[in-house]
Amino acid sequence: MKKILITGFEPFGGENVNPALEAVTKLEGLAINGGEIVTCSVPVVYRKSIEAVIKAIKLHQPDYVITVGQAAGRAAITPERVAINVDDYRIKDNEGNQIVDELINENGPSAYFSTLPIKAIVKSLQDKGIPAQVSNTAGTYVCNHLFYGIQHFLKDSHIGHGFIHIPLLPIQAPEGNQPTLSLDLIVEGLKVAAQAVIDNEIDIAFSSGSIC
Repeated sequence: MKKILITGFEPFGGENVNPALEAVTKLEGLAINGGEIVTCSVPVVYRKSIEAVIKAIKLHQPDYVITVGQAAGRAAITPERVAINVDDYRIKDNEGNQIVDELINENGPSAYFSTLPIKAIVKSLQDKGIPAQVSNTAGTYVCNHLFYGIQHFLKDSHIGHGFIHIPLLPIQAPEGNQPTLSLDLIVEGLKVAAQAVIDNEIDIAFSSGSIC
């Protein structure tokens, strides 16, 4: 029986809700085929986000970790391919930190790639009629900060890890000027993603790149 830790960020940027945390709350303790999901909430705070997930990893001893965050403007569930070693925050985090052009880890490489089967995740989602695509940028805010930090922590571990961005909830875009997904569909999408991770020790190959 495999254990998957799925983490979700708290609200930030003046919002009262974050779809990542809302979805994670509904996934706690869920049994899937060959596995179980455990969860934790994550502060949108420089360094403390990494510390919170490391604490949860040590507590739960998972086989896989999926960190999740919201991405305004995206219309699909998007597993991230790569985390880059830079913090460059467009807005302050929840404790007022606004890091500009700094390395996340001075002793780390320029980037880490996801160690989850991201294309198998995308294909599984698409097969269920859930919009999904590979993303090649996790930004330079706390999402990327966490993605990179956990990859660095797990670099010599057997534990697979990757980051998934999800769209906003309809309640976050009542004017209809941003793409959204319902909470039920996001929850189902993360459940499908977790199952794909268990079912695919080796990723599948299909074209999912971008020109620019």
